[in-house]
Amino acid sequence: MNAFGHRYTGLIDRYRDRLPVSESTPIISLGEGNTPLIKLHNLPKVLKKDVDIYVKYEGLNPTGSFKDRGMTMAVTKAVEAGSKAIICASTGNTSAAAAAYAARAGITAFVLIPDGKIAMGKLAQAMMYGAITIQIKGNFDDGMRLVKEVADKAPVTIVNSINPYRLQGQKTAAFEIIEELGRAPDYHCLPVGNAGNITAHWMGYCESSATDVTKVTESCAFCEGHCKYAGSIVGNRPKMIGYQAAGSAPFIRGAMVDDPETIATAIRIGHPQSWDRAWKVMQESGGWFDECTDEDILVAQKMLAQYEGVFCEPASAASFAGAMKDIQSGKIAEGSTIVLTLTGNGMKDPDTAIAQCTGKSVMVQIPAELEAVRTAILNNMAQ
Repeated sequence: MNAFGHRYTGLIDRYRDRLPVSESTPIISLGEGNTPLIKLHNLPKVLKKDVDIYVKYEGLNPTGSFKDRGMTMAVTKAVEAGSKAIICASTGNTSAAAAAYAARAGITAFVLIPDGKIAMGKLAQAMMYGAITIQIKGNFDDGMRLVKEVADKAPVTIVNSINPYRLQGQKTAAFEIIEELGRAPDYHCLPVGNAGNITAHWMGYCESSATDVTKVTESCAFCEGHCKYAGSIVGNRPKMIGYQAAGSAPFIRGAMVDDPETIATAIRIGHPQSWDRAWKVMQESGGWFDECTDEDILVAQKMLAQYEGVFCEPASAASFAGAMKDIQSGKIAEGSTIVLTLTGNGMKDPDTAIAQCTGKSVMVQIPAELEAVRTAILNNMAQ
């Protein structure tokens, strides 16, 4: 219950008037959304820059990632249309969300995942939620191709971000940010893989600042007619900045990447499905794309955890790794308000996290004796 005695029941109920649902739509929800916007206190001091940095911690959604925002809408609309099964290709987070919401709806989820290229935490989720999990000998892009082909031949609904209702759910993150800050940030930084999320955020910012005074002359490139704000132009909106892993950076290369590789498996995508839309976001927002090495991403992940107590998965940390570089170079101006989307919880990929934690101060083995414990404490406090 909140202070007024009303129980939060998920983002569709909260933003019903801004989403393509009716009173008769059967809502499939796990209480997603309403995630914390955390102001970073320590890292701006480390950077020695006068900036306000907030992280939108999407890892506290029900299945631990931002995908829940889109999946509640995609599965809700699939059920409303009478679908009995959904399907997706996934590097992990989409499969977890699809499986959970299918279980909630009482329908079947089929998920195609790359063989050996998925974090175990995410695979465990899909299996525990009861999805039919199919590992393919290929990458995400192969899986996406197969999903689109099979959907033409089998009675299943695709719930990847090519499903327009996914973006409708994901745009609500922008609504929440504006509600908390009282305005849009100056910059919004996101990790980019398939590029649906950066597109969805921009939809949300545009809708939030839409007016009836000025209209764009071209049709909305984002919502495909699914929102009542299509065509409206805007007031305060952020510059959108998308960061990719260097080994999986088609937006930086200016062309699709056939064999993407990065430790940040959630953005290990070489053929983004929202390619054209994402470029349009950059054009309209005045933002840019950039890349981060895997080393930079892991450093950023550890910094967020050890300086701020925020544990995100590697792909999420790309937003902070890139922002650090742009803040220090001055490309992101001092005095700015910056929001970083942390797309997934660090518990999604514990193996990668543990592999970074080395040295005596992390794991100390001692006899089960008082003096040994006292000595270990004093030694490590000295560090």
